[in-house]
Amino acid sequence: MRMTNTRIFSALALLSLAACVGLGGCGPTDSNSGNASGGGGGGARSAAAGGSSAQAPESAGKGSEKSPAAAPAAAPAAAPAAAPAAADEILIGHYASMTGSEATFGQVTDKGIRLAVEKVNAAGGIKGKKVRVVTLDTEGKESVTTTVVTRLITSDKVVALLGEVASSRSIAGANVAQRFGIPMITPSSTNPEVTTKGDKIFRVCFLDPFQGYVMAKFARENLKLSKVATLYDQKQPYSTGLNDNFKEAFTKLGGTVVAEQAFSGGDADFSAQLATIRDRGAEAIFVPGYYTEVGNIAIQARKLGVTVPLLGGDGWESPKLAEIGGKAIDGSYYSNHYSPSDTREEVVKFVSEFQSKHGGEVPDSLAAMGYDAAMVLFDAMKRSPSLGGADLAKAIAATKDFKGVSGMISIDAERNARKSAVVLQMRKGKAEYVTTIAPQQ
Repeated sequence: MRMTNTRIFSALALLSLAACVGLGGCGPTDSNSGNASGGGGGGARSAAAGGSSAQAPESAGKGSEKSPAAAPAAAPAAAPAAAPAAADEILIGHYASMTGSEATFGQVTDKGIRLAVEKVNAAGGIKGKKVRVVTLDTEGKESVTTTVVTRLITSDKVVALLGEVASSRSIAGANVAQRFGIPMITPSSTNPEVTTKGDKIFRVCFLDPFQGYVMAKFARENLKLSKVATLYDQKQPYSTGLNDNFKEAFTKLGGTVVAEQAFSGGDADFSAQLATIRDRGAEAIFVPGYYTEVGNIAIQARKLGVTVPLLGGDGWESPKLAEIGGKAIDGSYYSNHYSPSDTREEVVKFVSEFQSKHGGEVPDSLAAMGYDAAMVLFDAMKRSPSLGGADLAKAIAATKDFKGVSGMISIDAERNARKSAVVLQMRKGKAEYVTTIAPQQ
């Protein structure tokens, strides 16, 4: 017997809300005011009107799920659902790690998205309506991601989704979005698998095969290295994929990978892997992980007498990298989506507006990618004959030569963006621009 779509959606909505209660709440951060506050492990809370974006606290450890030592006496009540869209509103959803070990990823991306919402609304909105964004917290967990994306679609009734940063969580969200036919744009998930989930899934960032090539080319041609080692997180699709891409590119360019070592997210001791790398005579170590581990790896490497630079990808991007790694991370390099020191008009204007809104804070690449993802979505909405999933997806797919903060954005046949990458070097706690590397012809 076949259920009607209405019954399916209603059933899934009830399951989603029940799951939210069981998880301690998946409440929204609601939007015209541009607020984003996170609850400690209980999902993003509803924002108070008229406030500024509040950063959510971070929890210790990696964003993987762990069983608590003791169950809480009672689960907190779920936060209320976002207010339904008014007749003159368009609702979009953002799912992000607003809390957890990678909380800075979600927090800065949300700031970029909300700046874009303010800009489009100040310019008259879309099709005569204002845009409102509802942000839900994934807590850095794939299981929570599935729940909150289902809720955004079935309960909050968003017409499009933005998210996530981590590829594993974007893959989880993409599965849900595609099933419901809701277009989704990930700002900065670089694993190729994300957009293979279906014709409603897009990205505005480069892919890991290109990012791996960028760092391999930089190591061989700019740093003149011939022997490198890799140290990757074997539990993260982002890390394992980028590790493979770098190895393949570096080898093709004539280099040799003298050691390949692995760890698991949440590990605290990397001394055995680093000792092996040291003994193999590597001239650099490629660490395609997140800032949460990279800083500690740098510190332990220096203590073991490993003085060669570390190389990495965009997962390094966070102010926390310098806070964790200190002087140990100085002299290391990573690929990224943009540099705030770029003199292009789009960058200068974005940085100025972001700093004005956030007390002088310099927007990192994830803020820029959140902004670009939202602006690409809004541009497509304006061109689309309707905001239905099929029409909107076709309009996003037709994006060509969009002038973004992170560069010119064109969506290809696989719903990916083809664009350049920059290489940054950590110097005295800051990431400074080194060079730009264009896609292979």
